Amino acid sequence: MFDRRLMKMCPESKKYIAGNVILQFLELCCNTAMILMIAFSVQNLYNKTWGLTDLILPAVMIAVTVILRFFTTKYAVRMSYLASRTVKRVMREKIYTKLLRLGTSYREHATTAELVQESVEGVEQLESYFGLYVPQFFYAFMVPVALFFLFGFGGSWKVAAVLLICVPLIPGAIVMVQKIAKKILSKYWGQYTKLGSTFLENLQGMTTLKTYQADEYKNVEMNKESERFRKVTMAVLTMQLNSITIMDFVAYGGAALGILLAVIAFLNKELALANVIFMILLSAEFFLPMRRLGSYFHVAMNGMAASDKIFKFLSESEPDEKTETVSDGNIELKNVCFSYDKEREILHGVNIVVPRGSFIGIVGESGSGKSTIASLITGRRTADSGKISIGGKDIGTVSEDSLMRQITYIGFGPVFFKGTVRENLLLADRTASDDKLWKVLSDCELADFLRSRKGLDTALAENASNLSGGQKQRLALARAILHDSPVYIFDEATSNIDIESEEAILSQISKLSEDKTVVMISHRLANVVNADTVYVMVSGNIAESGTHEELLKQNGVYARLWQTQSALENYGKEAV
Repeated sequence: MFDRRLMKMCPESKKYIAGNVILQFLELCCNTAMILMIAFSVQNLYNKTWGLTDLILPAVMIAVTVILRFFTTKYAVRMSYLASRTVKRVMREKIYTKLLRLGTSYREHATTAELVQESVEGVEQLESYFGLYVPQFFYAFMVPVALFFLFGFGGSWKVAAVLLICVPLIPGAIVMVQKIAKKILSKYWGQYTKLGSTFLENLQGMTTLKTYQADEYKNVEMNKESERFRKVTMAVLTMQLNSITIMDFVAYGGAALGILLAVIAFLNKELALANVIFMILLSAEFFLPMRRLGSYFHVAMNGMAASDKIFKFLSESEPDEKTETVSDGNIELKNVCFSYDKEREILHGVNIVVPRGSFIGIVGESGSGKSTIASLITGRRTADSGKISIGGKDIGTVSEDSLMRQITYIGFGPVFFKGTVRENLLLADRTASDDKLWKVLSDCELADFLRSRKGLDTALAENASNLSGGQKQRLALARAILHDSPVYIFDEATSNIDIESEEAILSQISKLSEDKTVVMISHRLANVVNADTVYVMVSGNIAESGTHEELLKQNGVYARLWQTQSALENYGKEAV
């Protein structure tokens, strides 16, 4: 019924929760005073001891209590907001801080879609937990005890005792459904995040689905996911409806029983008219706070189910704090093994040396492990065994900030942010002047195109969708050059682009290799002909290594790939 982890995480919310409980109790006091005045007024009118003029003072006092109730209710709502506002901020800060500590390897612990849903929708659910459920939890247990003594001293300990005995039946019903509710809500959140991941994936891949006319197939799949989500949602609603029905039966049945006993006591002349009216009007207050707690419980359980997933992510093991800094030096992989899952190893004892200032090529067929090596060097993945070092220091001890200053990664799917060309370029060098920006754009053969638009103020749509594939890749290269790091890793950076863009990019890579360390990962061997050393990968192993000429002489894997690609590229040229 109560999650101590959430309270420990947001101790500053306690004062707002306490304020909420106090204000609700003051509201009850005002309500009690109002009912008391009404009861005595009715008794005096019934006994004809008061006239109409005697009602002026009670009426004024009742009006005062109504006004006081308005303000106590208003500020209780304010306290609820302040309590929930704090927890949302703190929880999102902790998720964000955890992401920063995990760094680029966070995908090993959770998908992006799951994190988005948990940090947005999941955290929102906690608003009800802190703002409504927790204050009501304390208030609901205080009120019956206070009213028990009030009813007892008010004339009937028997009525007070019966009402008090019935009250625990409501939290009893809550406890009964708690285990069932927790299990169902866990399924609900699991299915909810799964549906969100599927939707995001389909949305991002809509162009591909349309191209291959597979949108109908994915639509059917998503409908199945939606149907599973509908079923678990209906299970949640059914569980909530059944428990609310039980609580209503107990609450209103208990109140009715208390009223009946009070009336019987009045008829037996054991209670005065004012006392019985007071008990009739206030008997529901014995149960309503607990009944409200039951309603908030179901909303709070949704938040607690979401918080379980959040706490699971927050408890994920983190790499040791990396404080080492590194300067330019050799990059070495020694007996490195890696697997995305325990069932299938991707890299098997890989050994690669990238000397400072060298141009290294890594080639091989798709799925041979080339890009995995890039992710290990950049720290986005962690090797299962072996050692990766840069400048003589283990990469596992180097801070991410230092590593990112040393290495610039350019892949085949660069990411751009909505804004202008200037804003996206300044991400790499915030102090760069316009002249410097135009220089790198000119080197990457983008200057003329942008001058025909709005220059550096040319707006980019979402992920630069208003540029062609070749233009995006050249813009990514310009941004990378501005970063001016000692090491550049190009991972299939010339895939699926036009010939002009490919030539422009390769020309700049050649210039970079004159004074930078360049690692070129490519399936196209022509891109690494001038490399100092070429590593040939086959099924996660280094099959061969050497210069282009040395590898051709070996007449092995590289030579066969070269002959195959040369034949394909020259196909039809002889006839012309």
